[in-house]
Amino acid sequence: MNEFPWLTTLWVLPLAGAIVVAALPRRARMMARWTGLAFALAALAIGIVVAVRFEPGGPQYQLVESHRWIPAFGAGYTLGVDGIALVLVLLTAGLMPLLLLAGWNDDVGGAAGGGTRVTHIYVALMLLVESMVLISFTSLDILLFYVFFEVMLIPMYFLIGGFGPHGDNVAVRQQRARSAVKFLLYNLFGGLIMLAAVIGLYVLTARQHLGGDGTFDFRTVVAAANSGQLGAGPAVLNALFLGFMFAFAVKAPLWPLHTWLPDAAVSATPAGAVLMMAVVDKVGTFGMLRYCLLLFPSATATYAPLVSVLAVIGIVYGALLALGQTDVMRLIAYTSISHFGFIILGIFARTNQGGAGATLYMVNHGISTAALFLIAGFLVSRRGTRAIAAFGGVQKVAPVMAGTFLIAGLATLSLPGLAPFVSEFLVLAGTFTRYPVAAICATSALVLAALYVLWLYQRMMTGPVRDGNEKLRDLLPRELIVVVPLLAALLVLGAYPKPVLDRIDPAVASTLTTIGAHDPAPTVPQPEAAPTHGGTR
Repeated sequence: MNEFPWLTTLWVLPLAGAIVVAALPRRARMMARWTGLAFALAALAIGIVVAVRFEPGGPQYQLVESHRWIPAFGAGYTLGVDGIALVLVLLTAGLMPLLLLAGWNDDVGGAAGGGTRVTHIYVALMLLVESMVLISFTSLDILLFYVFFEVMLIPMYFLIGGFGPHGDNVAVRQQRARSAVKFLLYNLFGGLIMLAAVIGLYVLTARQHLGGDGTFDFRTVVAAANSGQLGAGPAVLNALFLGFMFAFAVKAPLWPLHTWLPDAAVSATPAGAVLMMAVVDKVGTFGMLRYCLLLFPSATATYAPLVSVLAVIGIVYGALLALGQTDVMRLIAYTSISHFGFIILGIFARTNQGGAGATLYMVNHGISTAALFLIAGFLVSRRGTRAIAAFGGVQKVAPVMAGTFLIAGLATLSLPGLAPFVSEFLVLAGTFTRYPVAAICATSALVLAALYVLWLYQRMMTGPVRDGNEKLRDLLPRELIVVVPLLAALLVLGAYPKPVLDRIDPAVASTLTTIGAHDPAPTVPQPEAAPTHGGTR
């Protein structure tokens, strides 16, 4: 156990920030913004400390904190990070200050009716979501994870339904409310299915007297699950796997459980939408990699082909729908459905390359989506419309905005030299060794991505300046502070991903070793024997 509770401090800081912001004087709107930013930066500083103290060659779970929580149920307050959780913690903590800066004025006209405390509510909700995501990534107790997996839906619901970028008239408020309710119902239903699976898993541990009368300790349950000590047949384990998987597939989202995402993304503010797609939804893919694989190795092997097929469908489906969109924000939302398909495909390939690529893809998708969605949001806020047809010739009046939009778009289509290329290549290479047909089908999305990104740029940024675009302002200093670090991260991770992979690879290898999954051996065709003549070759 550590002398200082770094992981507790990590998630408590944004929670404390939310409380402090909510308690500020009613008229102190600017103070609320700066206070929220200060707490987000403090959480980032703690995240960096955690990363520095993490030893890539050390134990699988590090900086572990363990305290009794509900002893009667075998539930504990147990935190720890492996390399997978670490990079997602850094993604979350690194994005939050940028999102608060990007959404500096997003609270204007929000919260269904406005009021002097709109800013306080908006900033506090953003920090609450960050806090709950961080404890979800660091939890080593199944019940603790489940609680915050569900609770994070509440502040996210209010961010979608209460704040939006397109005014505050009745029709807009109604659309936001519908999108928020759809988001909540989908995810709550998935969570209830998962709750049944969590209870079922606890019953199994209680029957085997693990941890006494049952336990939620993740490490104990994993050890029992992979040594055959849970005492359950394949049918029970398959059912429990499906309970966890369904909840994660909704949050990820995996086709066909994805339909809530585009509506929620266009109804929220750009910063709120990025928080949802780049951070909150990663809890779903993280859950697949940690909980589905490690708790149910045999069920994972059984359902991996089916999940891979659904992932490929999502990859192609998301790309095709993005190609047909006339709304720039909805187009970007559909690209995320395609990208999540790649992440899930890499996870269920159950290979070292696939798992490492999927984890790296979670990070790279978060950065590239944040860059593209936020720049598009800056442009939409100036023009007052999301319609692609309303733009044109932007590069003539706002060249910096057009240039940064192009770089972010090229990252989205996984151009070599930018971060997503490395992760997408690893996913496809790792998948090909086990499911070659799925990998080949998934590559079709590379062509579709080039089509929808370059066509989007052509329609919005090139050509003559359309009416209404003549006075569009270029990126402001505050907006450049947001965009430049994201683009720099895409370039650095595209050229040198080794520091991140050095932390991911041991965790992925440990996961696959624990569940007994091995990379398929390459098959090399043997040369035919040369014909013999008279007994000689």
